[in-house]
Amino acid sequence: MTERRSRFARSAVLAALLAAACQSPAVRRHPLETPPPSPDLVGRLSFRVARAEDTLIDLAPELGVGYVELLAANPGVDPWLPKDGTRLVVPAVRLLPSAPREGIVVNLGDLHLYYFEKGAPPRFYPIGIAKDGYSTPLGVTMVKDKREKPTWYPGPSARRDGKPEFVKPGEDNPLGEYALYLGWPAYLIHGTNDPRGVGRHSSRGCIRLYPNDIAELYQLVQPGTPVRVVNQPVKLGWIGGELYLEVNPDAEQSLEIDENGKPPAPPRPPADLREQVKRAAGKEAARVDWARVDRTGIVRLGIPTRVTLPEDAKPEAAPPRRSS
Repeated sequence: MTERRSRFARSAVLAALLAAACQSPAVRRHPLETPPPSPDLVGRLSFRVARAEDTLIDLAPELGVGYVELLAANPGVDPWLPKDGTRLVVPAVRLLPSAPREGIVVNLGDLHLYYFEKGAPPRFYPIGIAKDGYSTPLGVTMVKDKREKPTWYPGPSARRDGKPEFVKPGEDNPLGEYALYLGWPAYLIHGTNDPRGVGRHSSRGCIRLYPNDIAELYQLVQPGTPVRVVNQPVKLGWIGGELYLEVNPDAEQSLEIDENGKPPAPPRPPADLREQVKRAAGKEAARVDWARVDRTGIVRLGIPTRVTLPEDAKPEAAPPRRSS
């Protein structure tokens, strides 16, 4: 009964947050469909009407987004049998991570890779990351080498699972057509021969990109490019003079969505969410709608949500957070 009540409450919160997005485009467009220029934002939100034959795991590569982020943005939608005519949110919009904006930034917290090139807008790509029992190091390294049509040399764990000593380039090679070799031995940024593993927990620690994405990134990146790996499920940024908050599923929730198609219940917000928002808001903290902050932290849609109100508006009162 507790889990049922939690899911009911979560559905009510989602209805409030996505009301604008679910209206007819002729009536009201979501502000992130055509966002104003912002140094903190990349991409834009869009929508797709599902067909009876669609599955979200096949739609994700077609739409250029990750599987887990597509499910997180569309809670309650059956990933294998979405109802014909369902209006799906396509979350191809992201706040930038809090990290130096240079070279490659990999954010495990939102399953995306960001590439910063001087004089050009940031690029971002959904990624496949380590599955349960494996991990990718956090910290700073660099691209040491890059190879087209790489040969795969399975590591010890893969060899224990029966993989051969090496796999030549071709359709059976899980590295795909391109690979960037990092300063951390055995960790690569590479393509894939199975696009359905992108945007999921699917590797032994390497970073996987869609074939078209790694082809683009490969041409842009040169050896010596810095690579920073962070874990930031919570991000904040300013768009058009308003503070936006993006909260993604944490590692446990993301894995649960990947494996079971839905997050664990009951939902829970990040423990330090209000503190992060307060720091980001700075002198504009009086305009923060703390009730909206809390709701955004609970549902974790992975979609940037405005959490400040106009100066003449009064923020909705929110009960104090109870410690768990």
